[in-house]
Amino acid sequence: MTSFRCSLTEIHQQIDEVKRFLSVTLAIANAHTVEFYTQDVWKRFMAVSPQEVLSAISSGSYQQVETKHKELEHSRTAFGFCVDSNRLVDIHELLEAAKARSLPGLGVCVSRDELLQRLRGSESESAENTSELDPDEFMNFKKSHEVQCMSKVVAGLAKHCGVKQVIDVGSGKGYLSSFLSLRYGLQVFGIDSSDTNTHGAQERNRKLKKFSRAYQKHKKAAWTQVEAPSSLQEEMVEIKPELSQDSCAQQEEGLSVNALHSAAETQAELNPEEGEFFLRALSADVIQHSSPRFPPSQLSAEERERRKRENLEKKARTRGESSSGVFSPLTSYVTAETELRELITELEEAILVGLHTCGDLAASTLRMFVAKPELSAVCGVGCCYHLLSEEFNPDGQEKPLQTACGFPLSQYLRHQSWFCGRNARMSACLALERVTLGQSIQMESLFYRAVLHVILRDHYSSYKSEKRVGNVYSKAKSFVDYVRRALHRLELDDSKLCDSDIQSYYDTYKARMDEMHAFNMLKVTLAPCIEGLILLDRLCYLKEQEDVSFSALVQLFDPLLSPRCFAVIGLKSCPVNLKL
Repeated sequence: MTSFRCSLTEIHQQIDEVKRFLSVTLAIANAHTVEFYTQDVWKRFMAVSPQEVLSAISSGSYQQVETKHKELEHSRTAFGFCVDSNRLVDIHELLEAAKARSLPGLGVCVSRDELLQRLRGSESESAENTSELDPDEFMNFKKSHEVQCMSKVVAGLAKHCGVKQVIDVGSGKGYLSSFLSLRYGLQVFGIDSSDTNTHGAQERNRKLKKFSRAYQKHKKAAWTQVEAPSSLQEEMVEIKPELSQDSCAQQEEGLSVNALHSAAETQAELNPEEGEFFLRALSADVIQHSSPRFPPSQLSAEERERRKRENLEKKARTRGESSSGVFSPLTSYVTAETELRELITELEEAILVGLHTCGDLAASTLRMFVAKPELSAVCGVGCCYHLLSEEFNPDGQEKPLQTACGFPLSQYLRHQSWFCGRNARMSACLALERVTLGQSIQMESLFYRAVLHVILRDHYSSYKSEKRVGNVYSKAKSFVDYVRRALHRLELDDSKLCDSDIQSYYDTYKARMDEMHAFNMLKVTLAPCIEGLILLDRLCYLKEQEDVSFSALVQLFDPLLSPRCFAVIGLKSCPVNLKL
């Protein structure tokens, strides 16, 4: 079964299946790593050894083993947990259940190629009228993969809907927007709440246009040499290659897998000629730290007027610059209530897109698509699930919030008052595929923080757990140095402890470090199920809407290159070959 054929009732059934699994396992994902030793988390949840967990996960074996734990012999189990003690007694049963309740295991996703084939119908791919522009030539391997895959889908949606305008929400540095306008001739409005990103995207797009013209001029020349023709190089500006990070991988507990060292980046480094030409066309002056982002209510009247004036000036500058497509970067804080026609005066029918929209912005994008008649289709890939706002508390009570929350989005889950929890949503950002292939979790920093918490409990009774230590680990030369730096950061008296006292804590808990490693690997294993529930909720929301004639979850990217790889796609006017 794929979501081309999934009815709303079937989506409800899939959601119920994932919920049933998470009702037993979600407590693991919500456990605080910082309290791992103070709360004796391993003993609380586990009746198996760390070695069993690590061995089962690393081997990828989901077969039952002959040896049964004593606790299992006289008890029933649910997904590997003893129903009486709520402790894990069968790791293989848990792994098998988790795999079956991920999005691929549920069979609810459509492949990108299948969607494109159905969008094209009888038309061949070669019929696309596009200019030649390879994204590998102006962005790193990971971003190139994302932009190329997503832009092809967006262009297919635009062609089906008969529209020429695209609104890129949370457009950031404008990579997707620039590519859609330059290659597919679409008029793209890139909206970002950061002034810095908007100005940078404008300048970057100008340079890309200039270089694109030069690139086409020299494309017929021999490109077998490592260096580009000298006349082309004269039009380039030297720049250090930008590295793209998944913002959702920057997690408070340090559980993230480092996206900057993925296999894709390694491959790009081994082939430096890939991408160096277009990268040189970008100017270092547009690579700046992002400015703070504020909703309109927090801006002064002068600042709102200034942004409005600048947006009008930007549109005036870009209008007429290119007959084959225009990219207009605009600065605005977008919510579901944003009036697009006030922001974009020349707005016609358009496609709404978002590449790795953070937190609630992904949900707002879908709400906006449903509410605005001028939006014909939506294609959004979310990220940063830990930044989602939740409507309900752990006890199922509605939170007293004035704005719409990012989760749950569907009426189905809202009626059930479903709650995930921040730590669980943080766990949903983990990259199972990367960890499976050997990209290890940075365990030492987590271990240091957990042992520090024991010291704070034992010697600083006034300490409150919500205080943040900050980025102390990267500067510390040893555990003793780490503890002293952390105590200073927390404004606590470190003279209470001598170095040998601090070291003794390290020595005592070092032998139990495997427990923490195994437990965090279980969190990684559960990540696809938690992400799956969030995405099924968004799909369910679209299927609940009468005006949305088609909706699907589509795997756009290779999860090894881009872990947040699933897009939520919806159309208000649907071709026969896409209808349920």
